[in-house]
This record gives sequence, structure tokens and C-alpha cells, in this order.
Amino acid sequence: MADTTSRALSLLNLLQTHRHWPGRELAARLGVTERTVRRDVERLRELGYRIESSPGSAGGYRLEAGSAVPPLLLTDEEAVAMAIGLRVAATQRLAGGPETSLTALAKLEQVLPAGLRRRVSALAEAVQPAGVGAGSTVSPQVLGELALACRDHERVRFTYTSAEGAQTRRRVEPQSLSPADRHWYLLCWDLDRDDWRTFRVDRLAGVEHTRVLFEPHALTPEQVEEYITVATAWVRTENEANVVMRMPLAHMRAAFGQWSQGAEAAGEHHTRWPVGGRDVRETMYGMSWIPAGVAYTTDLAEPARSELRELVGRMLEALDAPPPVQASAPTVSRAAEASSQ
Repeated sequence: MADTTSRALSLLNLLQTHRHWPGRELAARLGVTERTVRRDVERLRELGYRIESSPGSAGGYRLEAGSAVPPLLLTDEEAVAMAIGLRVAATQRLAGGPETSLTALAKLEQVLPAGLRRRVSALAEAVQPAGVGAGSTVSPQVLGELALACRDHERVRFTYTSAEGAQTRRRVEPQSLSPADRHWYLLCWDLDRDDWRTFRVDRLAGVEHTRVLFEPHALTPEQVEEYITVATAWVRTENEANVVMRMPLAHMRAAFGQWSQGAEAAGEHHTRWPVGGRDVRETMYGMSWIPAGVAYTTDLAEPARSELRELVGRMLEALDAPPPVQASAPTVSRAAEASSQ
């Protein structure tokens, strides 16, 4: 039986080259009779492989495409190349998101021998595309586990380390994995916070599968992209400040949407919202999104506070001053027109 199985796998490996094989040549390569080749072809057909045969002296066998994908037989080199290709593909914005590439990669690397996995990791570092590869280092195993949880709608637990170094244990319902701004992000529903949260995957550790399934939340691709955009923009900057606006937290969240991240109630009628930027102009831009008519204060520190006051002061002066007089276009006399014609 072992010889029969080994011979059938060798036959399959030859047929997967997508060329037409004369029965006589197959028999010679496998060291068997043409009758044995026919029997092995029938065994492969019973396993779901569609093998086309043609009679006559020029006849032979060819593997056809079927309605479903049968098990593939890969050489070591093919398996390594496919794993590296899946890693690269997962970092690109492909239709349907990167989860498909990651789940395929997780299945493939699960069955790879340890030696081949080391080859994949070593070669993948050399072929990383620009973007995510230049950012944080993420474990392919963690990515694969999270991708499978997104696909299967399975709740997971993990330990998360914030940018300040604080560790918390999270219970979440994974929604989507996305590469952005040289990092990987997991968008999920946080069961303890009862709200959406976005986590950087390189700060995740100790992923545990609960085997508890959930009904996925309805999010459009545009909503997912907005969550990820907010997450990439929500980093500590040089000009940090808090704004306290006269607006209840619920109203503020309804008005700001995903950009209300970090907001908290400051009493019954006020909301504290952190703003910031790489310079004072970006901080001013954040404040400009506070709805018209809503009064607010800020604790923006010096020297950014004075810089912003000077910047806004010059704008007010420009707005209060009369607009510059536009020079009228020079007129051409009719006599001059006549002389030029």
C-alpha cells in the first residue's frame, strides 16, 4: 500500500505540471507498466482529481481544472515560494482584505517542517515590500491566528501593551486585520468596553482561542477604513492638549464619530477631548472641528500656546482689514486698436 500511495503521489506531481503526458512516458518515469498507470489514474480520479485521458498512439493523460480545489502536492521549493508570496500579498490592499492571504499562509505554515519555516522567515525578510515591512515586527503566527479568528467569527483573548507600557487583558470579537502606516492593526469589538477598539498587532501577545463564536457586526469597508485611519492618526505628538467643550459626551460622540476616540465626560454637560499635532498648526486644525457655537477651553502649554495666539491674531487682523484693491485691467483706446489692426 505504501508503494502504491508513493507512486500515486509521484504521478500526481508529474500531472500538476499541466502538460500532456503520453502513457508510455509516464510508465517509464515511474518504472511501472502502462496498465499500472491506468489504475493509479483511476485512484486519483476517485480522490477528486479530474484527469483527462485520450486513446491512441498519441494518447495520454492531462490534469484538468475542476469545480473545486483538490489537495495539492508541492515540492519544498514550491512551498517556500508560495509562503513568501502569501506574506507579501497580505501586506497589499487586495480585494477582500488581507485575511484571505493570512489564513492561507496560516494553513500552509502549519504543515511546513521546521526547516522550511526557518527558510521562509529568512527569505521573507529579504523580499519585504516597502511599507509594512519597514515598520514594526509582527509574528506571522499571531497574524495567522487573528486572521482565522476574523474569518471564523471566534472570540479571542490576548494581552495588550499600550504605548505607555501598561498591560491589559482583552476579550474581543475580531472584525478585520489591516496593514497601514507600516503597522498591522486589528479592528474588533471590545467585550469589556462595549465599543469598537483598534489594536496594533505588534503589541499583542498570548492570543487564546475561546471556541466561542459570535454574530459578526455589520460594517462597510468605508467604516473599517475610517477606524484604521483614526488609529493611525491617534499617536502621541509634541503638541498635546486637552479641550473641554460645553457638549455632553453622548452628543459629542454622535457629532465626531470615530474621531471622538479618547473623549471622556467632564461633568454632565461637558466633554474632555485630547487634541495634538506635530506642530501648533495641526493642533489648531483639530480644534477647528469643534462644532460652531460650542464654547471650549484648552490647556495647551507654552510655547505652543503663544505661537497659536500669534497665528490666530494675524488671521483675525487679515480678516478685519479691508480686502486689497484689485488693479483694474488697462483699457485700450479705440484709436490704439485701430492703429494696431
